[in-house]
Amino acid sequence: MLNVRKPVIGLEIHIELKTKTKMFCDSLNDPDEKRPNFNVCPICMGHPGTLPVANKDAIYDVIKAGLALNCHINSDTFFERKNYFYPDLPKGYQITQYQKPFCYEGYLEISLLRQGFGGQANLKSQISKQIRVTRIHLEEDAGRLYHPEGTNYSLVDYNRAGVPLMELVTEPDFENGQEVKKFAEELQLIMRYLHISDADMEKGQLRVEVNISLTGDGPDAKSIEDPRFDFRAWLESNRDKWGTKAEIKNLNSIRAAANAVDYEIKRQNEILDDGGKIIQETRGWDETKGITFSQRSKEEAHDYRYFPEPDLPPIHFKESELEVIKKSLPELPEQRRARFKKLYILPESDIEIFTVNKSLGDYFEEVASELLSFDNLEHLKRPDAEHQEKLYKIASNYLITELNRMAGEVMKSPGETKISAGDFADLIVRIFHKEISSSAAQTVLREMFETGNDPGEIIKIKDLAQVSDTGELEMIIDKIIDANAGAVQDYKKGKEASLKFLIGMVMRESRGKANPQLVEEILLKRLTK
Repeated sequence: MLNVRKPVIGLEIHIELKTKTKMFCDSLNDPDEKRPNFNVCPICMGHPGTLPVANKDAIYDVIKAGLALNCHINSDTFFERKNYFYPDLPKGYQITQYQKPFCYEGYLEISLLRQGFGGQANLKSQISKQIRVTRIHLEEDAGRLYHPEGTNYSLVDYNRAGVPLMELVTEPDFENGQEVKKFAEELQLIMRYLHISDADMEKGQLRVEVNISLTGDGPDAKSIEDPRFDFRAWLESNRDKWGTKAEIKNLNSIRAAANAVDYEIKRQNEILDDGGKIIQETRGWDETKGITFSQRSKEEAHDYRYFPEPDLPPIHFKESELEVIKKSLPELPEQRRARFKKLYILPESDIEIFTVNKSLGDYFEEVASELLSFDNLEHLKRPDAEHQEKLYKIASNYLITELNRMAGEVMKSPGETKISAGDFADLIVRIFHKEISSSAAQTVLREMFETGNDPGEIIKIKDLAQVSDTGELEMIIDKIIDANAGAVQDYKKGKEASLKFLIGMVMRESRGKANPQLVEEILLKRLTK
């Protein structure tokens, strides 16, 4: 039986925390500072005789991240020195953690679209996969090196030196670029929900490094096709079959990380197919060419001479202290998805938009809380679930496709516009009960956006109310039937298009104010007599 090579992929992710000050001093932590070497002090510059003081907020932020990722927390731990020399490291060592990270042995569930197996190959299903988190520790960031083009020197900006940096390491549980993308996106979202980092990759606040190899002698093809096959268990018990790894750095977007992984799997497979050997090396990613490229080959293992940081005391957490941090955790993205699905019965695509764009989802919830108070018809004082579901869906549609687009025109979120949640809910209820047509609704919404006036006032001033009075519509329809005898005869002969023509004529005669569903209903009765 032919054996199949399988990727062995793990991630190292660095995330800058958005504390007010740096990790071991009171210099400002400001990622937007453009003046070089402005937010610095003797401590983060490593001047002799200075002493660090640990940032309590940064430590609590890492504990929050660990709890959100289902980690165990080390109640007794300490900082260590990692000794190495590089120009962007002013002290000549980095304060970090090695032996006892704050958080360990956690996991994050990601949702994936998976192809079926065998005879079900054309079917796709949503599955959940658990990615294990090995450790999360806290350290200080290094400065930035700049290499001016056409010069033979480099410049160093120490504004970033000493910024709190959380490092997360995963187990090799990824199989392809799509899984890496989903994990990084969900992790980024969790960091933002926790308010501990903006996790903006363009600003270097979230940096993904990929370690990737292929199993030299993987499981057989039949095992791989079996949906019950546990690749993780196979991997753990066959560590001797792991191939030589390459590390990919300088990935400046989540999409780049996913594409680099898929390219590297292909590159390594082609080398092995040709009888070659994989070289242990660090590779970069060329976004323009869509390829990885060699940066440093055959790296040697460094002896960083870790030892406990002598200028910082050990850290001890009481159980009660950890419990307080745990209770402070906000609703997390997956909890929000489950709640929106239960409360509002929205499609998965809408729920995902309201989860990723949290401010948009918050505005939707404000609208949803107002909907039933505006929808106060006597027989709907206790509306059924189907009725509520339709109201929520209309609100979701208009919020996502219309109001959000308008708000984007002025670089705002819907909640920052002149349209209050109550007025938006009022409009949705009027649309639901067909008081106005869909085209009139667009006009009203635009007027609300520009003036902040309530929908009832706009509808009255612009005379946009939809005509649903049966008597009035019947008079218009009779007039159209009398004036278009040919179209009437064509419909009776089986030409369905003639009905649409007659409906259009009625809509024109009513200046677009007639209720089209009611028009069609009355026309059909007239034409089938």
